[in-house]
Amino acid sequence: MSYNNVNIYCDESSHIESLKSSTIMGLGALSCPTDHKEEVFKEIKNIKEKHGFNKNFEIKWSKVSSSKIAFYKDLVNYYFDNDFLGFRCVIIDKSKLNHSQHNTSHDEFYYKMIFLLIRELLHTDKSYKIYLDKKDTNGRKKIEKLHEFLCNKNYDYKKEIVKNVQEVVSHQIELVQICDLLMGAVCYENRKLDSNNGKVELINLIKERSGYSLTKKTFPSEHKFNILIWESK
Repeated sequence: MSYNNVNIYCDESSHIESLKSSTIMGLGALSCPTDHKEEVFKEIKNIKEKHGFNKNFEIKWSKVSSSKIAFYKDLVNYYFDNDFLGFRCVIIDKSKLNHSQHNTSHDEFYYKMIFLLIRELLHTDKSYKIYLDKKDTNGRKKIEKLHEFLCNKNYDYKKEIVKNVQEVVSHQIELVQICDLLMGAVCYENRKLDSNNGKVELINLIKERSGYSLTKKTFPSEHKFNILIWESK
């Protein structure tokens, strides 16, 4: 089934250059047809209610544990059971970055990677609204520039394809939170961590449902679970 209007919800993990706890940086985007948005929000709230969570409970990879595994498994299965939802992520090993060599800053690199993340999701016969998890208080002009670049990439000078790019607060939007959950799993696997049994169990479910190892790139055309492992040129 084809949809003309699509929302894209983006989140990031360990994007801060100086963060010592992990060299693996992840950027993720979850796409949902606009016509299905309210349906998805309602179903996520139903899953929360089923497991005894308040409707405002924030879904986060950092909260995954063995005690909440049934809840998070239901969320993952809901995602995979609905073909209209799609996920793409870009994984970067920050230890391999050399910004001075390319005369750029880490912040500029971050927005270039967001562009790389989103551009493959855009089709000229559809229109998109893009929602980015708020990174800091200085992003407005950079978001405007990102919007401009995405439009120019598609010769969309009237902004009919990429209608809007804006920052949002993740705890208010469940689909940003689901993006955080899926991307967190991919990052955890690429960091070669295994100390949290609940997270390992959830990753195994995602591997089973997606058919992918989570540590290798997928075909660019993959819709349901698209992974790009970034490599410096």
